[in-house]
Amino acid sequence: MTNDSMINIHLRVAVKEDCPRLLELVNELALYEKAPQEVTVTLEEFEAAGFGNSPVWKAYVAEVDGLVVGFALYYVRFSTWKGCRMYLEDFIVTEPMRGRGIGKLLFDRLILEAKETGFSGIVWQVLDWNAPALNFYAKYNAAIEAGWLNASLSKEQLLTY
Repeated sequence: MTNDSMINIHLRVAVKEDCPRLLELVNELALYEKAPQEVTVTLEEFEAAGFGNSPVWKAYVAEVDGLVVGFALYYVRFSTWKGCRMYLEDFIVTEPMRGRGIGKLLFDRLILEAKETGFSGIVWQVLDWNAPALNFYAKYNAAIEAGWLNASLSKEQLLTY
């Protein structure tokens, strides 16, 4: 790769053709988060959810030399307490490209999008052991909440109910 000061980072809205690469990065993130077996979405499901008849997510991608090296994917979450909020589902910069300001560019773009769209805020989850992510969010003075536990029902659980 080129010298950090020489890389050309291009941000843009994700398109359907990005989905295979986005899923590669999703799998990289899942491996980092020690849960690779949890990624069960198919490429077809991923594409349909973002680019089908009723898209539910939007993403910004960061490209270097035509290769997507990071992305931030969000959807609209409605809070009965706060109104419409941006929910940041996945935010990743591939490991070899970290530390070059790509994450900051993506996160700053999300903040701009949230302001332009009139969202009442941005919410996301971060693992309590992920020190690099916690340090990144601290630079934005993000509030990290304690006391809430994640709950879910899997597709298999839904089918057996």
